[in-house]
Amino acid sequence: MPFSAQPPTSGERHALSASLDNARHLSSLLRAVHFQDHATCLATASGLRVTVEDAKCIQANAFIQAEIFQEFSVQEESVMFRISLSVLLDCLTIFGTSSLPGTSTALRMCYRGYGYPLMLFLEEGGVVTVCKINTQEPDELLDFDFCSTKVVNKIILQSEGLREAFAELDMTSEVLQITMSPDKPYFRLSTFGNAGSAHLDYPRDSDLMEAFHCNQTQTNRYKISLLKPSTKALALSCKVSIRTDAQGFLSLQYMIRNEDGQICFVEYYCCPDENITEAEL
Repeated sequence: MPFSAQPPTSGERHALSASLDNARHLSSLLRAVHFQDHATCLATASGLRVTVEDAKCIQANAFIQAEIFQEFSVQEESVMFRISLSVLLDCLTIFGTSSLPGTSTALRMCYRGYGYPLMLFLEEGGVVTVCKINTQEPDELLDFDFCSTKVVNKIILQSEGLREAFAELDMTSEVLQITMSPDKPYFRLSTFGNAGSAHLDYPRDSDLMEAFHCNQTQTNRYKISLLKPSTKALALSCKVSIRTDAQGFLSLQYMIRNEDGQICFVEYYCCPDENITEAEL
């Protein structure tokens, strides 16, 4: 019987059980949101969401759909727990981050419910390692209430366009200013660093622009220190959706394709910098 198909210990009921033929699919996504030590995991029938927050200003979510797993079973409507993301990543990469060609680390994950540890069974080359990670009471998560009806402006860019922008703009700037408009400059990124102001414009008919839906002109500033963690997800992604609501809250949704061609998403929500006044724009 393949390792990933082995049943849980007989007589034990698991609120969550899942298996993956390649644990790297999970670890690479979790690294994309690893900017704090702890994360909150929410499992439902549709898959696993791992949420990381900092200072009530930024939230990152990694979505791993149930279809990505070879087996994914949730016995309750939802299963939620807090866990050390640093420890989880250490366990998932216990055999190393780069496997030999043709080899991968198989993963089985089991969680019996509130108060129990998360159990990981990892197998590579016939060697099995068992990890037991303590879980904690989940914190109440921020609700950015980013439903589609509240989105004012939305564009979809090929990720290489945003990667080039972060490479060219002056990251000594404390803020990144984002302008989205139905008219010129359409989509503009600006920084105000030691070398002066820098602007990067993307016309709506740019080859990098996959969709452009802007209803009104908005200019908002965001602390670069809050946005920097999202560059981990940007590096893995092929497309990025950039959305803002009427209050200037920002959503960056990264589409990530794994080695098997499966699609997952990592989303970052960020508050605008409220220290900026209209007169400064």
